Amino acid sequence: MTDPELATDHSRKAGVWPVIHTERAELAADLGQLTAEQWETPSLCSGLTVREVLAHLTAGASLNTVRWLAGVIRCRFDFDKQVAMRLAEQLGTGPAETLERFRAVVPSRTKPPLPPIAMLGETIVHGEDIRNPLGIRRPYPIEVVTQVAEYYQGSDLVVVAKGRIGGLRLVATDGPFTTGSGPLVSGPTLALVMAMTGRATYCDDLDGDGVELLRSRCGTA
Repeated sequence: MTDPELATDHSRKAGVWPVIHTERAELAADLGQLTAEQWETPSLCSGLTVREVLAHLTAGASLNTVRWLAGVIRCRFDFDKQVAMRLAEQLGTGPAETLERFRAVVPSRTKPPLPPIAMLGETIVHGEDIRNPLGIRRPYPIEVVTQVAEYYQGSDLVVVAKGRIGGLRLVATDGPFTTGSGPLVSGPTLALVMAMTGRATYCDDLDGDGVELLRSRCGTA
């Protein structure tokens, strides 16, 4: 007999990929009319332009476990070097090719050795790294950003999030997400996600006694 909780968990995981594909498609659509100057806009990822962050997302959707491990070995376990190498592979000769390569991986289910929910988190967070400095706003479904928030509050995989919000109580004002105990940090779920993954600019959208402590913990994303 199948455990109902396991069945529900399996169903939820299976449901992540269509959401990832939707968010990738929305991002590609948002970037379709950028000027050459806009493509070179600094993103919220320190040292990377919006074009480079998009290439990074393409790389993540093109890299299976075997290729990821081969890259790690090639880069002598320097994970930052591997990220830079894979980004360069997907950058292309210009913005049009960068975008076209990303469009090609919109339906991809290829991934490094990460759970699908981590890929959704990458898509949302890096999507905002691109959109925010361009002044583009995406009205994410609240259930999607809530799912991402729930993942990050318990994980330090790829990006430190769980450790960053230790000793704080996070409460969403637009959805059901809440976690932790201690000084309060409240605001939109998206702002909580972005702050817990190190984007200090989103602390401006948050309220509570714990905001400045969280801001102080936001460094290079």
